Amino acid sequence: MRKFATICLALALGLGLAVGAQAADTIKLAVMEPLSGNFKDIGDRYAEGVKFAAEVINAKGGINGRKLEVILVDSELNPAVATRKATKLIMQDNVRHFCGGTGSSVAGAMEALNEKHNTLFFTYGMAAASLTGDKCNRNFFRTCASTDMQSYALANWVAQKGFKKVFCIAQDYSFGKEAVAAFTKKLKELNPQVEIVGEVLHPLGTKDFAPYVSQIISSGAEVVFTSNWGNDLTLLLKQARPLGLKAKFAGYYLNDDLMIKAVADDEAVIGSVSAEIYMLSIPGQANADFIAGFTQANGFYPTWLRGKAYTATMFWAEAVKKAGSDKV
Repeated sequence: MRKFATICLALALGLGLAVGAQAADTIKLAVMEPLSGNFKDIGDRYAEGVKFAAEVINAKGGINGRKLEVILVDSELNPAVATRKATKLIMQDNVRHFCGGTGSSVAGAMEALNEKHNTLFFTYGMAAASLTGDKCNRNFFRTCASTDMQSYALANWVAQKGFKKVFCIAQDYSFGKEAVAAFTKKLKELNPQVEIVGEVLHPLGTKDFAPYVSQIISSGAEVVFTSNWGNDLTLLLKQARPLGLKAKFAGYYLNDDLMIKAVADDEAVIGSVSAEIYMLSIPGQANADFIAGFTQANGFYPTWLRGKAYTATMFWAEAVKKAGSDKV
């Protein structure tokens, strides 16, 4: 009897320790962003949005009683680097959930990796339409607009305004290529008479846009379509007007307040148009609470990138909560 009681006590203690360990376990979310290099500013802002969402979630008791642990990973905007670091997290730290907003090329590589290991990736900014089109799988989802959505919206604006000559400039990788292809396709559908007077795909991290601006001016374009983001957008706009470009822009991210501040010329953006899925100015209590809470917690106003990352993380967390498990 004494031996039986001892065994029962040991089992009870073992079960208690197991339950305690499970309760104390965290749900890990790896944030894949460029935290160094030319586009560090974009990666930092996205990461800050995710981190603030985690703070809000944990302050309310976590996800089904488990704390959310955010792991920041420098993707270096390089698909090979991103997947190597992610593989290590999967194999060594049992990370099942990943997110990111910068670089559709990184997203494509991560999408394949997540399918292979049956982990999950969500994006709040990687917009290439192929990611949820030809390459779509159950291990990837987005809360941002796709290149088709944004390009179609801008094509509608250009057609409605009656512009006849359009120049396209974008970054030379999957995102930029898909953005231009979607824009020109839709614009031709809406107005077959419109003329695409030039198209440039330039390297990521271009330092001098003067040759491209000169090419745009020589083309006689009335409006310039661009999906550029980050420093590539800032430098393009910064150099355009001083070099004599008078054409307006139809761009994905002309609403970036830090870009506008860096350009320091209101005329560079006034009269141009942007198409995005989220703005800090949208009405509603949830958005107002986010802006007030972020500002109070961090001492500075959130830009729209932080808002996109925050809302996506809250969306994902609610899904995990309703699923009752973080298993994919």
